[in-house]
Amino acid sequence: MTQASSGSSPYWYDTADAEARGLLDAVRGFRRADESMRQRASRDMDMNVIDLRALRYVIESEQSGTPVTPRMLTAQLDISTAATTKLVDRLCRSGHLERQPHPTDRRSVVVRATGGAHHEVRERLGSMHSRMLEIARAVPASARPAVRDFLEAMAAELAREHDDAATHVVTDAPEGRAAGAPGTAPAPVD
Repeated sequence: MTQASSGSSPYWYDTADAEARGLLDAVRGFRRADESMRQRASRDMDMNVIDLRALRYVIESEQSGTPVTPRMLTAQLDISTAATTKLVDRLCRSGHLERQPHPTDRRSVVVRATGGAHHEVRERLGSMHSRMLEIARAVPASARPAVRDFLEAMAAELAREHDDAATHVVTDAPEGRAAGAPGTAPAPVD
């Protein structure tokens, strides 16, 4: 194991800007607390974290008037169609989701959160969300745009980093196939 060079804090950051590092430490602390809260909530609701993400997505989509298809869940959760089928089956059996005919495409179905699921989510998470709103309201109005811009920029950077890795194409794959496509060897790592 190598040590950080003198003049840099452990791992990534320049020691000169302690306030910026403090912001990043606060973001990391928030992310750890958020992950822990989601694990507790999923355990309390007797479902796994992916199931809870799916239920949250369905509820948010319903609130915006967007019907959710299993295909949309597959894309949102970045899981296979087989895993989506098992997830939807599991959440239907547990009484959190129900399948209904698609309102405009008779070949498709949508999944909707049940009244019981809405009640359970409000009961388990409602007071926490109210407290979070109070914390947000305590941020001075003049600072809110900067806080929002900072958080949006951090989210965009995390998404960009993921997108950069996902779109990295190795050019030595057989013609007509992307590296890692079925029937190709994994691309070497540089």
